[in-house]
Amino acid sequence: TVGATINLMMASCMAEGDTILENAAKEPHIVDVANFLNSMGANIKGAGTDVIRIKGVKRLHGCTYSIIPDQIEAGTFMMAAAATHGDVVIQDIIPKHMESISAKLIEMGCRIEEGDDSLRVIAEGCTLRSTNVKTLPYPGFPTDMQPQISVVLALAEGSSMVTESIFENRFKYVDELGRMG
Repeated sequence: TVGATINLMMASCMAEGDTILENAAKEPHIVDVANFLNSMGANIKGAGTDVIRIKGVKRLHGCTYSIIPDQIEAGTFMMAAAATHGDVVIQDIIPKHMESISAKLIEMGCRIEEGDDSLRVIAEGCTLRSTNVKTLPYPGFPTDMQPQISVVLALAEGSSMVTESIFENRFKYVDELGRMG
């Protein structure tokens, strides 16, 4: 998991000896946390791959660091544009990190215009179409975006199937959507 990978990287960067994380999460923010820790003197290699190797160091030092944009926050704005048939520009993001979300919105009938650090989601006048979604580890469709796309799919024509392969309890919100009609 992302949280476990980040916690293990943080704990291991000052532990004695070498630590190897196998089957590690590969999300962009895993790489970003590793880059941040390395900027403070950690020795982390392989972030973004299945295997992360960490050599413990005695101490870390301060640094100035800019974190990457949040994929889930940007994806939520993208889904809001689709649900409201809007036309929204999301700036200061990394479009490559949004590819699985963009692909599903395109399948559903939205238009996506990509800039260097922005995405424009155009859903004005489009009829949202059904599609199937399966959550997967990065670069697949993010489990944290499953509720947002499910809401948009509830507004689409036809039947869609959402398969959750990461967190079995992710569907707890569905009953509340049903109560909303």
